Amino acid sequence: MIRITHHKTNCIGCGYCHEVAPYRWQMNENDGKSDLVGAVGKKEIYTLVVADDEFEDNKEAEELCPVKIIRVEKA
Repeated sequence: MIRITHHKTNCIGCGYCHEVAPYRWQMNENDGKSDLVGAVGKKEIYTLVVADDEFEDNKEAEELCPVKIIRVEKA
């Protein structure tokens, strides 16, 4: 299992995460920022535990994020 953490407050809405893992990231039409699909949030920090087969795509999203607000780690 892997844990994905998203600090949405600092998101600039570039959409790179959505481009590499559209099944896990969506762009929010209301605020223009990305949403981590299925995540639970508290104070604009969202976390989600998913299967290992999502690691590579989400790790790429982490690496591409220009403001470094995505963390992907083995749970």
